[in-house]
Amino acid sequence: MCGRGVGAGGAGAGRAVHRARRRHLLVAMAGPALLAAYRPLTLVLRLLPPGAPRRGLLRVAHSPAAGWLLFPPVAAAVDLGGLWLLYRTDLWAAAHRDPLAGGLLELHMLLTGLVLAMAVCWLDPVRGRCGLPLRAVTLLAAGAAHAVLAKSLYVAGPPGTAFAAADLRAGARLMYYGGDAVEVFLALVLAVQWYAAAGRRRARRAASVAVGAR
Repeated sequence: MCGRGVGAGGAGAGRAVHRARRRHLLVAMAGPALLAAYRPLTLVLRLLPPGAPRRGLLRVAHSPAAGWLLFPPVAAAVDLGGLWLLYRTDLWAAAHRDPLAGGLLELHMLLTGLVLAMAVCWLDPVRGRCGLPLRAVTLLAAGAAHAVLAKSLYVAGPPGTAFAAADLRAGARLMYYGGDAVEVFLALVLAVQWYAAAGRRRARRAASVAVGAR
């Protein structure tokens, strides 16, 4: 998310834009998507020995608050709302001037991106169970909101910055197409789940037909 320069033009400013977009894709999108695919909660539960920490983590995962936060539309609104707030207000420029604020902001982007990816993939043992259609529609809506944000950055940079037009456009294209790649990855996870569920339904139908034919 953070480069150092927020000034006008020049090679240094251009590199800052590219660094910002690459870090955006890594911290807010690609990293969370890959983490969610590896089932981080399940992995932590397997590593923890039986005892209070493991039971506490399970209580948090099965709590109403976790279920609400991992409800796909809520997770998408928190994640994409934060990105719009970052790039379409003075927050982005302010984070560049304060390294601590920049670090906290990146942590926030990582966590909200992970929550959205977990809400879409739904691979970990958490409270509730959202159907695949809702998760697919949420992914499409989140992808559209991210694409619109990238297009808006193609036209005008974050408030409080003055980058060269060519640098802004190159950074916006990276953000746009990189976001598409991450969304395709998440869509493939959903497609695998749909295929597996369809296979189980066919197997159950075949088993019931075989039983009825006896």
